[in-house]
Amino acid sequence: MRNRRSLVESDTLEEINISPLIDMVFILLIFFIVTTVFVEETGVEVDKPQAVSASQLDKNSVLLAITAEGQVVYGGREIGLAGVRPLVKRLTQREQIPVIIQGDKQANYGLAIQVYDECKLADAKDVSFAAVGPGI
Repeated sequence: MRNRRSLVESDTLEEINISPLIDMVFILLIFFIVTTVFVEETGVEVDKPQAVSASQLDKNSVLLAITAEGQVVYGGREIGLAGVRPLVKRLTQREQIPVIIQGDKQANYGLAIQVYDECKLADAKDVSFAAVGPGI
């Protein structure tokens, strides 16, 4: 009778293999990193004016900023008015992405129109001005 083992008791310990779970988490992490759209900010703080008709625009766009001091900024560095056309032409040559001009409240209106003209001369189809609206 001693040699008999009970069917209820088990000598082996059952473990859950979590290796496939860890692999799945890494695959999901890689998927979300690859499909994420990164927004490139202008690099300067612009105090945008209020607009009742403002709406959300695409995240994939060219953001130009005009500061109160009259600087034209893209990606944190000043490009000046002369740098707008080549930059917009280069960024929109593969696909037509919108160009958004963020002007400070105190920015020169004439400079804003010149930047707009440079964008249009670079064959940008969708050029708009950014404003702060209700709920945005």
